[in-house]
Amino acid sequence: MKKYTLQFLVLLLSGFLVGCSIPQALQRKANKEIIKQRSFQAAHVGISIYDPSTKKYWLNYQGDKYFVPASNTKIPTCYAAMKYLGDSIPSAYVWDSAGTCYVRPLGDPTFLLSEFSFQPLWDKMRFGNRPVIVDYSTQNTFTPYGSGWSWDDYQEAYLAERSAFPMYGNVVSFQRKNNQLQATPSLALRPPFMNESMMQQLGKGDQFQITRLPDQNQFNVVSASRTFRGATIPFKTKDGITAFQFLQDTLQQTGITSAVQLSNSQPAGKIIYSIPTDSLLKPLMHRSDNFYAEQSLLMIGNEKLGKMDDGKTIDTLLKTDFKLLPQKPKWVDGSGLSRYNLMTPQDFVWVLNQIKTEFGWQRTSTIFQEANSGTLGGYYKNINGKLFAKTGTLSNVVTLSGYITTAKGKEIIFSVLVNQHQSSASEIRRIVEQFLVGVIEKN
Repeated sequence: MKKYTLQFLVLLLSGFLVGCSIPQALQRKANKEIIKQRSFQAAHVGISIYDPSTKKYWLNYQGDKYFVPASNTKIPTCYAAMKYLGDSIPSAYVWDSAGTCYVRPLGDPTFLLSEFSFQPLWDKMRFGNRPVIVDYSTQNTFTPYGSGWSWDDYQEAYLAERSAFPMYGNVVSFQRKNNQLQATPSLALRPPFMNESMMQQLGKGDQFQITRLPDQNQFNVVSASRTFRGATIPFKTKDGITAFQFLQDTLQQTGITSAVQLSNSQPAGKIIYSIPTDSLLKPLMHRSDNFYAEQSLLMIGNEKLGKMDDGKTIDTLLKTDFKLLPQKPKWVDGSGLSRYNLMTPQDFVWVLNQIKTEFGWQRTSTIFQEANSGTLGGYYKNINGKLFAKTGTLSNVVTLSGYITTAKGKEIIFSVLVNQHQSSASEIRRIVEQFLVGVIEKN
């Protein structure tokens, strides 16, 4: 009996020592491979590696400190969308009256977007050749740009404006059309009917670029040193006026008239749903789509508050679903474009744990990008199936948070946040990659 008791104590002590050695080994590894690396000397770094089975951290280096999270901000946005947007995206509230189709938009970013062929709202609008009236009576409260966005990037595709009734992704796409019979190249535009007065006439030659005036939908062709290959530029939504003009032109192509009306009535109607929610959240996370993230936050507000108000929506989420976060974040937008966002590695670990616990691994692993895919393309090439994560990048900011499965089958949650680095983003990513691959292979 004493022999077996002694063997049991030895095994117990061995397990205890092994358990204690993981945090110590990881701290040494982090010191050597990240914290003391020259590329990180001027940077602020936070690393949290958490074992949900034991509810203990393997490593928690500055895990309670605040960092600018960049696109890791999409993680809490995604969680709220998974929880409140249901199985399918609510596109619009629609009702019929006196032979007219009334539409009250609900923020669906997929409307008339070529990426999604399923367009039930458009089908409803054009069915029966009836006049269509868009109702903007809902008292939404948000601005086209989020707090702290880099407004001088207004011509970049990733800075599409937010709106109650987005259309064509709130961008204009320009593609060059080659015609051997013409000395002057022409452009294919989407929306295809964009008013010619919005475009300066194209001159001769193929070395040019397209620019837009800051506060107008005036697109100009200017000389450039490179051949034009295409461009995607956000348009000014002008409180829905531009989208309405585009809708009017789209409907008129099918012989249907459209108008806009303000009304406080709420006639009996129904919500038209578009694509499955996860069909939006997957590209939102895989390619880090800012527009989808921002519109998701507005739609969440519609579901929780009955209106699109990003500030009140975030405040409500922080007081309810996120009230148990280890540290209260400063959260200002849905995408992470703003440098005003401040969150901790422990916060991300908490949200990631909630996502997996509430929605299961099958759904979670579909929405999050796998190693060597999406914005992780070219990274973590030899560990397919062992890492699912969300990247984040701004100037001097690199972040990565997600899930890893170690060689021994341990399922771990991690968050690595790097701010104020003075190296290239790719160099920081490669060093973090080396560190995390080591965590996977040696545990």
